[in-house]
Amino acid sequence: MIDESPRFPPLFVSHGAPALALDSVRGAELTAWAESLPRPRSILVVSAHWSEPVLTRGTTRAHPPLLHDFDGYSGEAAPRDLTRVRYAAPGAPELASDLADLARVARSHRGWDHGVWAPLVHMFPQADIPVLQLSLVDGATPRHLYRIGQLLSRLALRGCLVLGSGGFTHNLDEIDGQRQAPTPTWAKEFDAWAANLVSDAEMDQLFAYRSAEHALLAHPTPEHLAPLFVVAGVASRFPHGVGFPIRGFEHGSLSRRCVQFGR
Repeated sequence: MIDESPRFPPLFVSHGAPALALDSVRGAELTAWAESLPRPRSILVVSAHWSEPVLTRGTTRAHPPLLHDFDGYSGEAAPRDLTRVRYAAPGAPELASDLADLARVARSHRGWDHGVWAPLVHMFPQADIPVLQLSLVDGATPRHLYRIGQLLSRLALRGCLVLGSGGFTHNLDEIDGQRQAPTPTWAKEFDAWAANLVSDAEMDQLFAYRSAEHALLAHPTPEHLAPLFVVAGVASRFPHGVGFPIRGFEHGSLSRRCVQFGR
């Protein structure tokens, strides 16, 4: 049974490079953002780094394992350093039960990928809020993902933080090894285009992002924008309001834009 708690606005974080987990400067921005919000009763994370043939929830173990999944990554922090990161938040069996009341969801024992723990280690460093990961769905259209978010909105209206973790831009072939590299025009323009549509709730245009200028450069594959559609669906049940508490770029083309939905 889903109990009554204060509603919690859905959020989207551009988690960028995995080194975020060890970055005290970027981490301080995420910490300050989270401290400006009420405390959620639980956290449901939809990460770009997990997709299944059907909607699937991850482990509900008391101490979920962390996955150190860094294929194709070469940044300032070596994977060896990142494997030392710990985030000991508890699993969320009650949230999993609430989720099962809302949608048909498969079960998995999969642990948390870096799309979960890299931002949370800064946003909620006490690691005392139950966390559950929910997969994307293979081949799902943006509209389908949005409808999944609408199903999840009841959780957010009762105090669960639904957090999308991905990126407004994500092209590994275009990432510069230098953190402060200049941002190419295509990345700036796509980031601004998508942000304007989110602000204006022009979802039909955003659903058709593949036909937008620079779309194939910004997202040669769809998974990093996909969580945005889920949290936008959650936000459709809230009074409209959008803020961008964190903006900018790193490694040239990698957007850092984060979104707070609803009022």
